[in-house]
Amino acid sequence: MSKRDYYEILGVQKTASDADLKSAFRKLAMQCHPDRHPGDKAAETKFKELNEAYQVLSDGQKRGAYDRYGHQAFEQGGGGGPADMSDFMSDIFESFFGDGRGRGPRGANTRERGADLRYNLEIGLEEAYAGKNATIRVPTSVVCEICSGTGAKTGSKSRPCPTCGGHGRVRANQGFFSVERTCPTCGGRGEIIDDPCNGCHGAGRVTRERTLSVNIPAGVEDGTRIRLAGEGEAGLRGGPAGDLYIFLSIKPHAIFQRDGADLFCRVPIGLTSAALGGEIEVPTLNGEKARVKIPEGTQTGKQFRLKSKGMSVLRSREAGDLYIQVLVETPQKLTARQRELLLEFERESSGATHPESAGFFGRVKDFLGGLGGAA
Repeated sequence: MSKRDYYEILGVQKTASDADLKSAFRKLAMQCHPDRHPGDKAAETKFKELNEAYQVLSDGQKRGAYDRYGHQAFEQGGGGGPADMSDFMSDIFESFFGDGRGRGPRGANTRERGADLRYNLEIGLEEAYAGKNATIRVPTSVVCEICSGTGAKTGSKSRPCPTCGGHGRVRANQGFFSVERTCPTCGGRGEIIDDPCNGCHGAGRVTRERTLSVNIPAGVEDGTRIRLAGEGEAGLRGGPAGDLYIFLSIKPHAIFQRDGADLFCRVPIGLTSAALGGEIEVPTLNGEKARVKIPEGTQTGKQFRLKSKGMSVLRSREAGDLYIQVLVETPQKLTARQRELLLEFERESSGATHPESAGFFGRVKDFLGGLGGAA
């Protein structure tokens, strides 16, 4: 039986470039690979034909001979039969089923980056208002000072792993595919340390408590995250350090409640101050005092706004507002004279002095009267 034309098998023209040949072979080889069609003799035969055709046409000299003499160029043991395609099929496997993490060239030895760390820091509302430089102590892994992160004892060096040749990965052929896995001897590091450092026992890093300075800007809110690049855990054997993330929480304040950039403060005032009016002094978060004018007849819940006396706005020169909410306090533990004066005041009171009470009970009267009429 005469053989099919190699160009026809690959589905390309005779003028096809090397890139076109490789692309066509990859596509067709993946479609009819025996591992995808177990027990299918037709697929196995087609795959062998593709393999044979590509082996000839991908070689410049063989392709020239084939273009000139056809299949006769290889009939007397001239080559062109199926060859060991493990490396090439490994490339196909990685192209179609790779882990997608953008690894470098196969066998490249990379240093392991250190882990990121988290540190929880609680600050007061005044510190969030003004900002501060905080000093924190963080237990973490740092580069070993004795071996400078190499993991080897001073005067000695690591050597390439004999199992993987320094690549950190080993390859095993499985049929047409070549599968890579982490080297079991060196754990993927690509090197062996025969004489490890006494300080870090070969890890290249040790655990220490570090003192760091953290700049907390004015206006930070609860849950703000601050990143300190390179201040996390040191990498293994000289690898880059991770980052340190500081999460801020703000302690509840005894006087102020916060809502974004605004502050709220409830201030109790006496019955006479609410009735007659006057002025009160209230604190602000910057430590100063502000005066608030209380008009006559002020009721509980009345709110007064002090512009720009609230929280600092992060990365801005602006500030929120401070809202003062008054709470009229009812007198307790009255003396006999005080009771007498209040009773006298009550006898002389009218709807004009208590308009809200008069209005409410007037509506109650009308409501009850309407129910009686309906009955």
